[in-house]
Amino acid sequence: MATILKGAPVAEALAAATAEKVNALKARGVTPTLAILRVGERPEDLSYERGAVKRCAAAGIEVRSVVLPPDVSQERFTETLEQLNQDPTVHGILMMRPLPAPLDNEAARKALLPAKDVDGVTDGSLAGVFTGSSEGFAPCTAQAALELLKFYDIPLKGARAVVAGRSLVVGRPAAMLLMAEGATVTICHSGTADLAAETKRGDIVLAAIGKMGFFGGSYFGPGAVVVDVGIHMDPAIGKLRGDVRFDEAEPVVSAITPVPGGLGAVTTAVLVHHVAEAAEKAANVIN
Repeated sequence: MATILKGAPVAEALAAATAEKVNALKARGVTPTLAILRVGERPEDLSYERGAVKRCAAAGIEVRSVVLPPDVSQERFTETLEQLNQDPTVHGILMMRPLPAPLDNEAARKALLPAKDVDGVTDGSLAGVFTGSSEGFAPCTAQAALELLKFYDIPLKGARAVVAGRSLVVGRPAAMLLMAEGATVTICHSGTADLAAETKRGDIVLAAIGKMGFFGGSYFGPGAVVVDVGIHMDPAIGKLRGDVRFDEAEPVVSAITPVPGGLGAVTTAVLVHHVAEAAEKAANVIN
């Protein structure tokens, strides 16, 4: 029977580390603050915002929700984002994406300052991941996968890691983070010839194709550690499911994350930790 890699203990450990940073900053007169920039009232945005607000409140981080109407002009959106960029009391900005048409998502992403990009979406943040510099922050889900593996003492140095997914949100940055820890990394995707043969070779497999139930048990070798990044609502059962068919994979592998109950909570905890780190960096520059 596989070990179930639950996200809650990982999130709790990160929350404790975040609270420690926040307390130290407040002792210096700095209140870490996250601005959430949202256009309209999309249910998925509201859900993510509620989770972020709850975790920020638990860590002592202030949250400012900046809500713009669905028909906001590009000019007004850009002006609002620039005001947050320049506001020294705002340390992190969470920009809810995708933005509704006709707003330019790419222009908005490029306008966000990497120093405040706590979700890791800007070119500067991604460059920091790929070069190993401290500019910006890693995408939260990619870093969450690494935090989870470290928490459960999964050996990374010398491990063969297979990342199934090539997005800039998860796959490619996760590969760079794993490589920085000494893993030998193969990046695959849905178009890879004989994908199952590649994933079977992995000591660690990050399933991030973005297709519900894509990976069955035959995709994994005995003893593999599987991190399921996917999160999908299955209309047939009204429940969340991942990219992995859990019931098929669990008897084969040595450890696996559940969906729900796996990486989601860790991702939000990473976001909040990034806010504290951004405030810390800003305070050190000022002082």
